[in-house]
Amino acid sequence: MSIGLNQSASTAKSADAVTTTPAELDEALIREVAKGNQLAMRTLFMRHQVRVYRFVLRMVRDGDLAEDVVSEVFLAVWRRAGRFEGRSAVSTWLLSIARHKALTALKPQPNERIDSEMGLMIVDPAPNPEAEIREKDRAAVFRHCVGALSPEHSEIIDLVYYQQASIKDVADVLGIPLNTVKTRMFYARKRLATLLSAAGIDRAPT
Repeated sequence: MSIGLNQSASTAKSADAVTTTPAELDEALIREVAKGNQLAMRTLFMRHQVRVYRFVLRMVRDGDLAEDVVSEVFLAVWRRAGRFEGRSAVSTWLLSIARHKALTALKPQPNERIDSEMGLMIVDPAPNPEAEIREKDRAAVFRHCVGALSPEHSEIIDLVYYQQASIKDVADVLGIPLNTVKTRMFYARKRLATLLSAAGIDRAPT
């Protein structure tokens, strides 16, 4: 996707001047994107590119494919900005589009699982080299255990603990009811705790 920067920054600056939170800034940018403001599109891309890329990468497990998917995501945003209704945060909307695009890209490999290689780890900072090695071992075991979860449970763990999404955000991204999110989260945590315990690690997400 190639987006030029041939429009004035005045519109984006004026939008920024009246916003007070990142969410409000995102909404202001989306409104400008819907008007065809390429600078606003570029700004939105810079704000969310890394987060969307990491989210997609854990699903497709291929850097080149992840980059292609991210390009498709923001191209879709450029085309659909006028359809954004504000029912969820812009960041949640982006992840929802990203999930759909990633799943589409994975259709030839239906058995692929979400990979948590990009840092889905809950560990304490290591105070010394020996502790750092131990924590790396624990992190590897944790990633292995998350990888052993079902795709639905891996997805929930990823969104809640890595993306720090709220229950409502998860429901919006996955397109499922709130109660279903809570149920999946309960069983995902329970199964993960069992796997970690069997691997000799008692610490699990709480």
